[in-house]
Amino acid sequence: MSVFLSSLKKSGHLDRIHLTLCNVGSRKLGIQDDYASQGWGIFAPRLTIYGFDADADACEIANAELEARQINWTEKHIPLALGRAVGESTLYVTQNPMCSSLYPPNEPYLARFAGLPELVNLDFTVELDITTLDSFCQEEGIDEIDFLQIDVQGADLQVLEGASEILERSILAVQIEVEFSHLYVNQPLFADIDTYLRNQGFTLFDLANSYRLRARSPLQSRVRSGQLLWADAFYFRDLIREDISISLKTPEEILKLACMADIMNFPDYGLELLEYLTINYGTDANYNFADNILESLAQFPELVRQGLDSLAIVANIRDYLRSYNLDS
Repeated sequence: MSVFLSSLKKSGHLDRIHLTLCNVGSRKLGIQDDYASQGWGIFAPRLTIYGFDADADACEIANAELEARQINWTEKHIPLALGRAVGESTLYVTQNPMCSSLYPPNEPYLARFAGLPELVNLDFTVELDITTLDSFCQEEGIDEIDFLQIDVQGADLQVLEGASEILERSILAVQIEVEFSHLYVNQPLFADIDTYLRNQGFTLFDLANSYRLRARSPLQSRVRSGQLLWADAFYFRDLIREDISISLKTPEEILKLACMADIMNFPDYGLELLEYLTINYGTDANYNFADNILESLAQFPELVRQGLDSLAIVANIRDYLRSYNLDS
């Protein structure tokens, strides 16, 4: 749940930004896969979402559902497979289609873990056309994507490599599935993806880990959940580092970054960015967030009992307060 966005919405600050999200591997399996249901709808109508999935039926279902909801933002799901280059490739369709990949399943390895073969073992293969995110953006005249989510079962690095231009030009945050063992034959692993994104100026913030137990073992540790096999990795740019000078280092992009950090459950980073904007650009009312910070912190009874004026961050922005009465 976001901390600052309601206040920013009420004060009109969100009216100044437009967010564009891109989800590669956008099959909707539940409410957790619907951006609007996860809070992103607060940016509507200034919100655009592009979803990509190789399964045309999944895209058709998603688009029909959106039409029935009569949404007030732009969202469309496109039946395209994305990779590192334009061409053709083999899609390895698995027992559960959500696990299909451009890499063949590593079935001997999968057999060692409970619950994986019935999901990831091969069902059939199909040849399909592949394009890149950069090519799609060029063809569609898309100049900016703010947030990129990728979940394509081992081929995630391929998608990143095919998005190098838009990644450098505009992307501020990335959520990407990473594997720590070869669930698919010859797939890149976490270290490969982490190195690539760090070289592009991103910093790892967190891993949402998934574990599996050995299939034949009747034992389970009370301390360990099994072997760490994959995770969702969360990366952000650090636009307030003093040692970088890139075109994205603007107040508007830093505000977008703060909003995304907040909605993705990193409110401490969001707060740091809002404080930075207030101190460095707060003479412009568009980037003075002192009142928003105080109003949001006041939601937490323990902070109020402690005394908001005792917080270092409040002391730092106190001179920028306009309507919030700290002494009331």
